[in-house]
Amino acid sequence: MKLLITTARDWYGRNERPVSSLSLVGGFIFEWFALKRIDLFWENLWVAAHFFIIAFLIILVNFHANETHDHKDASKLHFWYLTFLQGFFGGMLSTFLVFYFRSAEIAVSWPFLLLLSVAFIANESFKKHYIRLVFQISLFYLSLLTFAIYIVPVFFHRIGPDVFLISGLVSLAVLFFFMFGIRFFAKEKFKESKKLLATAVFSIFFVTNILYFLNLIPPLPLSLKDAGIYHSLYRNTSGNYVVESENTGRQNFFAWSEDFHLVSGDPIYAYTAIFSPAAFNTDIVHEWQKYDQNVGGWVTATRINLSAQGGRDAGYRIYSMKNNITPGEWRVNVLTSQGQIIGRLRFNIIFTNQEPVLKTHVL
Repeated sequence: MKLLITTARDWYGRNERPVSSLSLVGGFIFEWFALKRIDLFWENLWVAAHFFIIAFLIILVNFHANETHDHKDASKLHFWYLTFLQGFFGGMLSTFLVFYFRSAEIAVSWPFLLLLSVAFIANESFKKHYIRLVFQISLFYLSLLTFAIYIVPVFFHRIGPDVFLISGLVSLAVLFFFMFGIRFFAKEKFKESKKLLATAVFSIFFVTNILYFLNLIPPLPLSLKDAGIYHSLYRNTSGNYVVESENTGRQNFFAWSEDFHLVSGDPIYAYTAIFSPAAFNTDIVHEWQKYDQNVGGWVTATRINLSAQGGRDAGYRIYSMKNNITPGEWRVNVLTSQGQIIGRLRFNIIFTNQEPVLKTHVL
């Protein structure tokens, strides 16, 4: 058995970079398809298990480094502690990336997504820094805060600035109790690093708060499951929505915005399906904006307040309609009542004298 463990360690040491890269990509792809709903018990048990294992490994790594070991097996144990710590951190950060990417409008929320992505890549690339307590705690607290941001609203059944601030306080409280364990098992390392630890933790806390109040953090646990701009929309006797859209084939598949051919005076419909957890009711805004060449920016034409109820896997279906629309570049921002962007529909209105060829869908 000892020979097998030594062989495995040596092989992994020689092939660490390709194995780590494959695990990075493979784990993200697996979780993208495996993780379904942000409010499910088993999804969050998966995350909680990662937290407990990571906390245990951090204590082991620092307790190990705090003790004097004369036997050669000590370095081997330390190697495996760090390897498993890196692996579990990668799995947890990958989970958060999946959830936040699903909820994000990339053009708006990219700063927070970049922060998570940098942490994810740093976890895979800088294993040598795992011997540093500050590096371990920084990743741990960022993960803890990221988790609290979406799990606390699930329990409160709503989102808002007050719930976000409570999420931050909960993350700090949990970290505070965890640091007692670190202080007990690795007193010297904690004493040497406590100023840097405080600086790192509160920097992450304040940067995240700034991003939230600038509306740059995806509004989890809400996410946009489906959306579209349509020529007509009605609800049939089965409770499904029947819509008509242009039969454009694949020509708009990779387009930033779609061309929408419209006869002057006809209405246009914006449809969205918003996922939120069960017992979670929230206000949603459809903000219709047109790009104004004269001012060089987007001008709001209409804001339509709607409400969405939680629990439906495919999202709660809502829509808004606009009459007397003018030609040009348009977009519909799908917002929370606090102004966080859940998604965005982009389209270019082109007036035509003849009705375009339409196809019917049932949503």
